[in-house]
Amino acid sequence: MSQSILVGKSAQEWFRELVADTLSTRRLKIQEVTEFYLVDLLTRFLETERLFVEDADGTVHSEPLALVLLRALQADRRARAAHLRRLGDTALFVSGFFGDSLARSPVDVDYYIAMGERAYSALAESERGPGLDALYAELSGRFGQFVDLFAEIAELSDLRSNRGLVRLYERFLQTRSERVAQLLRERGVALFAGPGAPRGKGDLPQ
Repeated sequence: MSQSILVGKSAQEWFRELVADTLSTRRLKIQEVTEFYLVDLLTRFLETERLFVEDADGTVHSEPLALVLLRALQADRRARAAHLRRLGDTALFVSGFFGDSLARSPVDVDYYIAMGERAYSALAESERGPGLDALYAELSGRFGQFVDLFAEIAELSDLRSNRGLVRLYERFLQTRSERVAQLLRERGVALFAGPGAPRGKGDLPQ
């Protein structure tokens, strides 16, 4: 996680800058709609629940990608698109952020990449809204590049172990809670406004 998150930025704004900077560093040119999609995906996956499903009895567990694909193939057109998108998004996020862990797993990163490419490819063939086919075609065709992009973002932001940190930061933005500010300081986040912010020479005590 960056040591200096600036107060006033939402998680989405922060990821937008991080994605843009990483694309620039890697000299990758992608569609604007694809860049927006990647930023939105990262923001959505800050919620841990995006990686899990909840049963009727309240039990929470991860869902095998093959099962998501099977459900997509059996669903009607609208539900099929939602399942395929979830499959592609999950495969991209997990293979980018947890590729090292997958290397030690019975299901390796190549499996996740293949499933993600297949899901986005199917969406490119079936979704004909404005720009959707081109969006999903790029996500499928350059899936490996986006896995590497997410892996670099994970390294830069340390979100492999700190996915909850940005959520904590957003709670600080909403509440300006001293307790939350202290939790952030303990995890190495420097706050430049609000409770506990370092004061400049000309600042008066609050």
